[in-house]
Amino acid sequence: MLLCLSSNHRNASLDVLESLSEVAAAATNDLVSTNDFVAGAVLVATCNRFEAYLDVEEPLTAGSAITVCSLLESLSERTGLSVDTLHSSIAVHEGADAAAHLFAVTSGLESVVIGEAEISGQVSRALDQARKDGTTTRDLERLFQRATHTSRGIKNNTAIGGAGKSLVRLALELASSRVADWSTASVLVVGTGRYAVTTVNALRDKGALDLRVFSPSGRDAAFALKHGLTPSEDFDVDVIVTCTASAVLGTERFSAASKCLVLDLGLPRNVDPAVGQLDGVDLLDLETISLHAPLEELNAHADARDLVRTAAHEFAAESQAEPAIVALRKHHFALLEAEIARATARGAGDETISALRHLGGVLLHGPSVRAREFAAEGRVAEFDAALSALYNIPVERSTTSADARARPHSA
Repeated sequence: MLLCLSSNHRNASLDVLESLSEVAAAATNDLVSTNDFVAGAVLVATCNRFEAYLDVEEPLTAGSAITVCSLLESLSERTGLSVDTLHSSIAVHEGADAAAHLFAVTSGLESVVIGEAEISGQVSRALDQARKDGTTTRDLERLFQRATHTSRGIKNNTAIGGAGKSLVRLALELASSRVADWSTASVLVVGTGRYAVTTVNALRDKGALDLRVFSPSGRDAAFALKHGLTPSEDFDVDVIVTCTASAVLGTERFSAASKCLVLDLGLPRNVDPAVGQLDGVDLLDLETISLHAPLEELNAHADARDLVRTAAHEFAAESQAEPAIVALRKHHFALLEAEIARATARGAGDETISALRHLGGVLLHGPSVRAREFAAEGRVAEFDAALSALYNIPVERSTTSADARARPHSA
């Protein structure tokens, strides 16, 4: 069963998100390694979102409840936040509703800026990281691949996701009320990661010419050369934009004569909140920026939500077909491997073995497609019966519904 624990800008404070961002990966990976019934996990963590997508093995009567409690307790121990605080800051989605939530997130429908461009790439990189960590599963792979497909469909078929939507562009729009002319402003970008590239591009679109970069890790020279900036450690500039992975900016960086606008786009915070109390220094952080997010485009948003619901329904139907497909594949590949062993014993070469494997895949494709079609029509029991009648293949199914309602977790 798929399970999602979601803490984001809508249900959690920036302080909670900041704490979670520092420990979430370790806590989630520990959950997989120490609980036999948690088969896999993918963690989506951004500047305003912590989401753990879990594959919980069933049948287990209280599997989801045990998983939620285990993760909350681990997060509490690592962050120092109470379990009650985490309860109120994390929503739980199960089954098809977990899929619908991820599809909406990947499409930018749950972002501070509706339709923002960066989130789909962040979701894809989360799956890549899970693959590297060895924590993904077949069901999680299908879920995240369908999320990417759904996101593309929404961007291609609705007005959601117009050109250039992103959190950094919203931040620069807000900053424009304080910057008279971007072309004459000196701007220091702190950070050299992916978001720094997005920030530089957005600044250039605003007309900024005097662009400098500072890296706490010493990568500024290489980044500056690649992107046409000036490496600098001078914080005496008109605008500072921070987008790195750690705190880098305290009050000691500023003099009494400083006149500066600071945009803190990092999580954890890159800038000490005390900086905003200095005379001559204005600080815009993620919390402030989120309060100024524009209203959704209502019609486009409704169309996008319809596409998400349709995709989630299709995914749930396909999920009902999976046990039958897995049983058929297991039976099929057992026969195939036995035949390959016999062929090898008779002296068959690599070309013959490759041809047998290709034929096996071709023979499986048609029944797999039909299984999903039967499931979409609510006839999965008929397909199970056909496997039993034709091949004597039993299909093991969980008694837990894949359509459990999403709900906020409460004590």
